[in-house]
Amino acid sequence: MALSKTIVFLSLLTTSVHAFANPGRCSGECVVHDPSVIQRTSDGRYFRFSTGNKISYASASSIAGPWTGLGSMLPSGSSINLAGRNDLWAPDAHFVNGAYHVYYSVSTFGSQNSAIGLARSATMEPGSWTDLGSTGIASSASKPYNAIDGNLINADGLYYMNFGSFWHDIYQAPMDSAATKVASSSYNIAFQPTGTHAVEGAYMYQHGNFYYLFYSSGICCNYDKTRPAPGEEYKIMVCRSTSPKGGFVDKRGIACTNGGGSVVLESHGTVYGPGGQGVFTDSSLGPVLYYHYVDTTVGFADGQKRFGWNQIDFSSGWPVV
Repeated sequence: MALSKTIVFLSLLTTSVHAFANPGRCSGECVVHDPSVIQRTSDGRYFRFSTGNKISYASASSIAGPWTGLGSMLPSGSSINLAGRNDLWAPDAHFVNGAYHVYYSVSTFGSQNSAIGLARSATMEPGSWTDLGSTGIASSASKPYNAIDGNLINADGLYYMNFGSFWHDIYQAPMDSAATKVASSSYNIAFQPTGTHAVEGAYMYQHGNFYYLFYSSGICCNYDKTRPAPGEEYKIMVCRSTSPKGGFVDKRGIACTNGGGSVVLESHGTVYGPGGQGVFTDSSLGPVLYYHYVDTTVGFADGQKRFGWNQIDFSSGWPVV
């Protein structure tokens, strides 16, 4: 009897553990950090933006590629007068009021002297980008947040910018109707009160009746030099709410402002440290999660991180890949 109970328990345990899907296929230019993906409305072509090279970007006929590099989005760097203006981070691409917006971060590693800027284009073709400078979201050592990793959401015609990295983690600020400037003060929507507050890279996505707050948790970088303790590397987490402005909880009902968060994707097999994520609605595939990750068969350096993507299943009310 004891043996049969043990077998049943192990069977239930096995079926309850979720096996994460491996990343979808990628061909062409597949080395990225902090990707952002959007489809052009006129022809469905895919454009992917990423950290470095004054925002590297590429295009493809499908999310799987082949991705062709298009150079730098802002070859002259940002007009924002901060250290890091020639090393732009964490792009976030959206179609807003008939034009393409890419929000970007100006900062240096570990500093709160940061700002979120904006570039705009009608076509996303090389040479078509205009730098609009700062959105007005900025930080210094006097602030409880770090103004990087901006992410815009359109919630019933109102624009909000989610942002933040470490310190007091994720904040949100209402934007003006053009989504070019901050409209009022910011407020906290996610916080990990323990440890180093290792939460960043917010991305909010609406599906059905819920707004899903995806974010990266853990240590992002320099894995080739110092490997984090197991489980402390980057992973993708989520909380949800019926409002875009707060009230986010995880599957257990724990508030995202009090350490809540449920795992969407973490290290498995040869995939290590997935994060820097975003979500978009692919015209053919539906909701897609994209991110960067380390392929342990290739190498752990930041310059070796790969572009990953998976379709999302929301049938349970929570994102599953």
